[in-house]
Formats: sequence, C-alpha cells, structure tokens
Amino acid sequence: MEPTGVAYAAAGAAALLAALLPRLVSRAPLSMPMVFVGLGVLAFALVPHLPSPDPVEHGTTAVHLTELVVLVSLMGAGLALDRPPGWRSWRSTWRLLAVTMPLTVLAAALLGTWLLGLGAAAAMLLGAALAPTDPVLATEVQVGEPTDDEESEDEARFALTSEAGLNDGLAFPFTYAAIAVATAGLAPSGWLGEWLLVDVVWRIAAGVGAGAAMGWVLRSLFFSRSGERAHLAERAEGFVALSAIFLAYGVAELIEGYGFIAVFVCALTIRAAERAHDRHQVLHAQVEQLERLLTVVLLLLVGGAVARGVLDDVGWREFVLAAVFLLGVRPLAGWLAFVGSPTGRRERWVVSFFGVRGIGSLYYLAYGLSEADIAGAEQLWRVTVLVVVGSVVLHGATAGPVIHRLDRLRERRARALHGSEAQAPVTPV
Repeated sequence: MEPTGVAYAAAGAAALLAALLPRLVSRAPLSMPMVFVGLGVLAFALVPHLPSPDPVEHGTTAVHLTELVVLVSLMGAGLALDRPPGWRSWRSTWRLLAVTMPLTVLAAALLGTWLLGLGAAAAMLLGAALAPTDPVLATEVQVGEPTDDEESEDEARFALTSEAGLNDGLAFPFTYAAIAVATAGLAPSGWLGEWLLVDVVWRIAAGVGAGAAMGWVLRSLFFSRSGERAHLAERAEGFVALSAIFLAYGVAELIEGYGFIAVFVCALTIRAAERAHDRHQVLHAQVEQLERLLTVVLLLLVGGAVARGVLDDVGWREFVLAAVFLLGVRPLAGWLAFVGSPTGRRERWVVSFFGVRGIGSLYYLAYGLSEADIAGAEQLWRVTVLVVVGSVVLHGATAGPVIHRLDRLRERRARALHGSEAQAPVTPV
C-alpha cells in the first residue's frame, strides 16, 4: 500500500470528521477529542511503520506543537467572550484563579510526593502542568461564537472559558518555580526573590501590556474608520487573527513576558472594538477552524503515544492520583472558590467539575523538562498523559448531557420568573 496515498486519505478523513463531529455528538455522551484519541490508538497500533510519537524521545517537537495549539486556542477563547473584562463582571474568573488554581497546584504536588515519591522539583512541575484548564477539549462547556449581547453568556460557560484563557498563562510562574528548584535547590534564598520579581511580577505585567498594546494597534488598523474605508479587514481577514497571535506572543517573549497571557489579552482587546461588528464572528470562525485542525493532529499523536506504550508502566498509584485529582481535587477546589458567591448552586457544581485538563498540561510538562534536568521524566509523562486521557473520557462523556440539562433548567426557571412571552434572560440555577 502506497504510504503517501494512505497519509493523504487519512488526513482528508480526519479533516472531514473534525468538521462534522462537533454537531453530531453535541448531545451524546461522546466528544470529538474522545474519538480522535481513540483513532490515534487504533492507527498507531495497526500500522507499525508509523513514526513513534513518544514525547520523551521528541521533547522539542512536543514543546513547539503543544505551544502552537495553546496559542491558537487562547486567541479563539478571547475572541469568543462577549462580556468585557471587569472586577464584578469577571468575579467568577478571579475566584477560580485566586483560589482554585493555587489549591490545585498544591494538591497535585502533594499527591505526586505522597503517591509517586517524586522529588521537590518534579512534584512542583507536576502541579504546574496539571494546573491549567483547557479551552479546547470540551467545547460544550465553552462559550459559543461572539455576539453583540454582553449578557448572552451563562455563568458556567463564561467562567470556564475565561478561566482557561488566563490560567494557561498563569501556570508559568509555578513552572519556573519548579525549574528554579531543579537548578538552584530547594532553599528559597537561592531563587525566591528573583522568582517573585521577575517570573511573577514582571513577566505577568509584561504579558498583559504586550497583549493590550498589540490588540490596540491591530484593532486601530482594521476596525478604525480609515481601516473600514480602505476595507483592510475584508482584504486581510484571513491574516488578522494570525498576525495577532504571532505579534502578541513574539513581542511578549522579546520583553520576557508571558506570551500566553499576551495572546489572550490581545484577543480581548480586539474583541472590545465595536462589539457588534460582524468581523468578530469571521475572525472567531477562522481561528476555530485552525484550532480544530491542530487539535486533531495533537490528539491523534496522544492516542499514538498511548498505543506505543507511554502508559505501559502505569501502576495503581498513578491511577489513584488521576482519579483523586479529577474527581476530588478540582471539584473541591472549584467549589471553595465560590463560597459566598451569588452564582447558582448547579452552575457552581458544573464549573467545579468541568476543569478539563488537556493540551496546556502537555505543554508545561514538555517545557519544564526541556529547561531543567528533572528526575523522573518518564513517570511525569505517564501520569500527565493519564490525567489528560482520563479528562478527555470523563468530561467528554458527561459534558454534553450535563450542559444541556443545565440549559433546560435555566430556560424553565427564566420562563417561570419572566413569563413565556418575554425574552428570557440568563438566570443562575
């Protein structure tokens, strides 16, 4: 069988499935990531001549491929959000970032130490890798395409999307802490001061600043009156999102800021320009298609890594860690973040449970291992891939039914409160 033809036919079939599956499985206990991870397992198990997708062996490739997927997904998440940033309007997001994320890092690191016997640096890197949630792998719990209604988003979808957009960048300080411990030792005197000033304060501020600046430049260029008269957005709409991703990330990295934060902030800044403009929907649709294609490639490789043995040495301790993390740590840490919040009880549970782990976890692990000599790389990959695959299966099987049930309850409550003839606003449940 001619390998080139097989490769092109497989790529065409994968692209077709990526286009059709989201609608076909939206209400079913199944998700697109589940399908493609399974297809990756089958393909690499049945075709032995396919190249090995071992992330330990191809660490540099793993860093750059996962990095690209995360960048595109962050732009898509930022462009999709209708609600402008604010202290009160984004209070669910701030609670998740200030409470849930640090608790998740700490719990994952402690589990790695107690159950797996990891050293300090390895445990910290595991905590950092498992901290970010994913804006890609459970689309049912993310906001849809952008609209001109700032009140259109229910709290559960908004909180999960905005959280994923920001914690994909805020996991970096924890990653750098693990790298510092691996390099300078556990004693804080050797790294803590520089870490706080540079890796926490400067890099976050630089990322926010670079993203806001690049977003302002691009929205002034393409959405200003002069840009509209010159039809710049129409003539270059296929490149606007790409230029935003690369410029925001590149400028942030040049000034040693966090590029992930810059890309998300850049998307929010562009989105703030004339919220009713139909170009926002066009930009989001283009980013979404690119994101879906790149995600398919990566999910196939994750399935291939599983087929080629990345989980072969997984023992009961890794299974216990993954189960406790997905079923205990995230739900509990998420619930604690909403203590005293006006968010509805059912929405709290949905947000707390659907902390999907995915591409960001793979990126941070690959990045940390590429920057420092941290013992236990293979074990770290085993447990991280296990958590990601477990999240794909668990959240993929439950997201559609749970979210649609929540939507029905919300609509029923809105009709009861406002009458069947009125336009029912989004109400907490």
